[in-house]
Amino acid sequence: MVADKASQPTYAERVLIVIGLVVATCLFLALLYFLFDVLLLIFAAVLLAIFIRGLAHLLRKVVNLSESWRVLIVSFIFVFLITTAVILLSPNVVEQIGELREQLPSSAEHAAGYLSQFSWGKAIIDQMPTIGDFMDTISSFRFLSNIGGIFSSTMGAIGNFFIVILLSLYFSFEPKLYVSGLIRLFPIRARDRAAEIFDAISETLWWWLIGKAGSMLFIGVLTWIGLSILGVPLALTLGLLTGLLSFIPNFGPFLSAIPSLLLGFIISPMTALYVLILYIVVQLIESNVVTPLIERKTIALPPALSIMFQIGLAVLVGGLGLVLATPILAVIIVVVEMVYIQEILGDREATELQEKGLEKS
Repeated sequence: MVADKASQPTYAERVLIVIGLVVATCLFLALLYFLFDVLLLIFAAVLLAIFIRGLAHLLRKVVNLSESWRVLIVSFIFVFLITTAVILLSPNVVEQIGELREQLPSSAEHAAGYLSQFSWGKAIIDQMPTIGDFMDTISSFRFLSNIGGIFSSTMGAIGNFFIVILLSLYFSFEPKLYVSGLIRLFPIRARDRAAEIFDAISETLWWWLIGKAGSMLFIGVLTWIGLSILGVPLALTLGLLTGLLSFIPNFGPFLSAIPSLLLGFIISPMTALYVLILYIVVQLIESNVVTPLIERKTIALPPALSIMFQIGLAVLVGGLGLVLATPILAVIIVVVEMVYIQEILGDREATELQEKGLEKS
């Protein structure tokens, strides 16, 4: 009894242990905060790796090759397409981006002058920033580059792109090496369940990426064709911008429509109205045709929760957080469903018993 009492920590020791745990937790959270942008880059590389491996899996139906060769072929095609697109589109896109930056101020002034004729339009314009401030923000791309530290510069953004590509290739060729390493961090009894959760996350992200890729292509091409028919200048650049920004749910369509509407005012207010109708129709078709087909294979994200999560990550780390907020939220929902609801709350056992009862009946 005396030995047991002597082996127990004293009150002062327990206090020191609690203080140490609190300090360690605070240091870990601080480290996580400062490295959060790096973790987002790693997550982006994982997304791209899942996309590459998913395409390699589809390639198995066409060619009878090993998994490594299929991943290599898909990776080569992916890099080749990006390189070719940059070489072929860069001259036209760069030229049109220059024209876009020159024309946006005059088109914004033209739109402001037209809206000033109405009382409601004048009230809105009075509350908006000046044209010069708006153009300074656009030209500097602050809303896209505010990631922090070395990752906030243009060269940093280019470096981030190549880092993501390189990491994704490593993850694509040897996914089991990294996944098995993560699974070994769990207790032995929980490793099989952890593997199931990782598989579910991979499946969810794969179908989310398929949906986004199809949506981006559909929206970009349809917007380019529609703007060309309406006679809006720089239709190719605007279509490309719309397709890329559609990767960001909720906010992407709104951001991509602004320059198109402003350039539409150069021609006439009616053209701007037609441009607005075009964007609305494209988004309605995408929301009611493309998205429902994909949501049959993946989870449906609550719109309000998605918007709140996007705003939170955008405030925390800037544009990169806004871009990756939706897939991160999808991962969180899968983890909460499979870990908290099914395991901790016991819904998994209840569901299994219900299924067995249905089979017996």
